[in-house]
Amino acid sequence: MSAPHMPKVAGIDSVVPAPAHTVAPLDESPGASPGAPVILIQDRLAGWVSDLTTLHELTERLARTGSVDAALNEVVRAGAALVGSSRGLVVLEPAPRADERVPSTSVGLGLSHADIGQLETVPREASSYGRLLDDTAEPATAAESVGDVLGDPDLDALHRDVALRLGYGATYAVCLTSDTAGRIGAAVWFYDEPAEPVERQRHLVGLYARYAAEHLARLLELETARAREATIADELLPSRLPRVPGVRLAVRHRTSGHDGGDWYDALPLPEGALGLAVGSVSGSGPSALAAMGRLRASLRAYAVMEGEDPVAVLSDLELLLRLTEPARTATALFAYAEPEPRRIVLAGAGHAPPLIVGERRTEFVETTLSAPLGMLSCWEAPSVELSPAPGETVLLYTDGLLRRTGDPMDRAFARLHAAAASVPRSLRDDPGAIADHVLRLVLPDGLDGPGSPRGGGTAGSGEDVVILAARFE
Repeated sequence: MSAPHMPKVAGIDSVVPAPAHTVAPLDESPGASPGAPVILIQDRLAGWVSDLTTLHELTERLARTGSVDAALNEVVRAGAALVGSSRGLVVLEPAPRADERVPSTSVGLGLSHADIGQLETVPREASSYGRLLDDTAEPATAAESVGDVLGDPDLDALHRDVALRLGYGATYAVCLTSDTAGRIGAAVWFYDEPAEPVERQRHLVGLYARYAAEHLARLLELETARAREATIADELLPSRLPRVPGVRLAVRHRTSGHDGGDWYDALPLPEGALGLAVGSVSGSGPSALAAMGRLRASLRAYAVMEGEDPVAVLSDLELLLRLTEPARTATALFAYAEPEPRRIVLAGAGHAPPLIVGERRTEFVETTLSAPLGMLSCWEAPSVELSPAPGETVLLYTDGLLRRTGDPMDRAFARLHAAAASVPRSLRDDPGAIADHVLRLVLPDGLDGPGSPRGGGTAGSGEDVVILAARFE
């Protein structure tokens, strides 16, 4: 009787060797119960179902990871469960491309950084996972087992020393090979005593490694694309802030990894004036980056021509956006600053109000409620004039700072105000230190907290953060 085929689970070949405790032959022996073969088949099927269920759960957990680091941690943990080990190491080492090289990454389970460092001192040809990484044969070896490391008479002296120091007696390694990217790494698990995984365990971890390699290859492609777009975004923003007498500038720009359209600008204007701007373009990805670049370049031109009238600058920008990109909206705030008399005239379009931080006050600038650019058939809003006192800092920021908190807007504004009010006196002379202090308190978990893509939450995910600080002397 041929073994039945179970349905595929999670896109994985479901042909799994019989569990070790059910490998008895199906032929009835003299005197055996007539129902014995049926019981054996049921037992074998139950073992297959159990194995496939476990494999399905582990691949589902892996599929939910959204970053390479998270996926590597899941791979080494799941593999250890499949082969019956408590320690492991996964090394991601994609082949270099013509235009770039992805750095090697190592993630351990039950191993400290010092332990991983010691393992990396072992010559590659002397370790099981190192041989898999350097295997140039086609196809590459899929797995390598060393059932008794210290019992190998040809064991490298350094490898023996590391094995004794870390206390492992056997290893089992698998290659991570993707159909699209080829060999991208290897994983190895360590046993305290001489041992080897049984055939069933080797088969299951092999299936899991195939799926993991494809998932890691996709994540690598995604992170590479994000890195390229982040580089493009940086190129579209000012390479440095201008130096204008009477004012000190600092900026903090944190991207989310989703290629948002938040931007800022600071440009010197005629007669010693300074133009300050922050904004956000709707959407994400390359199209939002391109729209952000066009919008910022256009605002610079309008600011040079009529910067002393921020309402006219934003009106021209709104007209351009409506004519060239009718399906897109944007928020923007533009301020015309004269450092010598410490006078600022600003106008905003659907943007959060600036915040003044000083020795005697911490307050939001009262601006008129206005719609984002491109939202109405004709945008218009009055400007606001303010006069910062000597030593006061004006913070311009994007909505991403508020949304990243995951709080309702009123509570997010309250958190921002409290953070700015708590700036120590020793930091008030440095606009960069003020911006860092505000970021640290408003987003205590940083960009990896619950509101970030890498943190796994949804609140505020995909939001860039910009803080532009201007301290008036």
